[in-house]
Amino acid sequence: MYSAIAANKRNTVIIMVLFILIITGLGWIFSEVYGSTGIFWGTLVGAGIYALIQYFAAAKIALAVNGAKEIQKRDNPLLYNTVENLAITNGMPMPKVYLIDDPAPNAFATGRDPEHAAVAATTGLLRIMDKAELEGVIAHELGHVKNYDIRVMMIVFGLVSAIGLLADIFMRMIWFRDRDESPHPAILVVGIVAAILAPVVALLVQLAVSRQREFLADATGAMTTRHPEGLASALEKLKNVSTATKRQNSSTAHLFFANPLKKGTVSGWFSTHPPLEERVARLRGLEGKM
Repeated sequence: MYSAIAANKRNTVIIMVLFILIITGLGWIFSEVYGSTGIFWGTLVGAGIYALIQYFAAAKIALAVNGAKEIQKRDNPLLYNTVENLAITNGMPMPKVYLIDDPAPNAFATGRDPEHAAVAATTGLLRIMDKAELEGVIAHELGHVKNYDIRVMMIVFGLVSAIGLLADIFMRMIWFRDRDESPHPAILVVGIVAAILAPVVALLVQLAVSRQREFLADATGAMTTRHPEGLASALEKLKNVSTATKRQNSSTAHLFFANPLKKGTVSGWFSTHPPLEERVARLRGLEGKM
């Protein structure tokens, strides 16, 4: 487990470098299209400030865009006590607890480290899960906290948003530019292609990071409860219900326990989560090993 935490901290640096390279490339292309080095340096400085703000504010943004409301023990004793008991079991600080009024059974954890963590669950999750299954799901989410997945995923969330914002700004500048100052057609084509592909590349990096983190959090959650079947049973219940939340946001989809995006949409095709069947099989394989 300690090696996984160390790997996540290394991955944080690698991911940041990769995204900085993507942003640097976009800035250079934009500056070539418009013939201004100021655009290049402005892109780097602006993206750097944006990423820094996201590092400290992304958790609050993720909670807000998904309609999560902070609760205390009196508001929902079942959810609060489950989080509290499992946090004590893990020997970690008590995270803030949030409830999302949504019929889709789902949950997510966020924050930049265990000292600044939050766990959110939907009303739909509380409605269909029994005690052992709910413990399994919450233990999974606290596994993300314990393994520092939340830091990796928050940085990915912030940088994916930054790249998407830059690409959107560039495309708008293309259509509303002064026609008398058109760049070389080849450079313009490269710029448009880069603006379209950069968010896709960023999303693929997001997917690669997220899928492996889900398997690790499943294993960590099973170790916490010493009852892999609880989490496996919770995952099996999700096979027959929709986990798509009312507030669709592809930038935060990788944070959730199960895919929160509607199937059939472009975002839904690029699932941030491994198949439920594979996750259940791995958990069932842990039976008798704890």
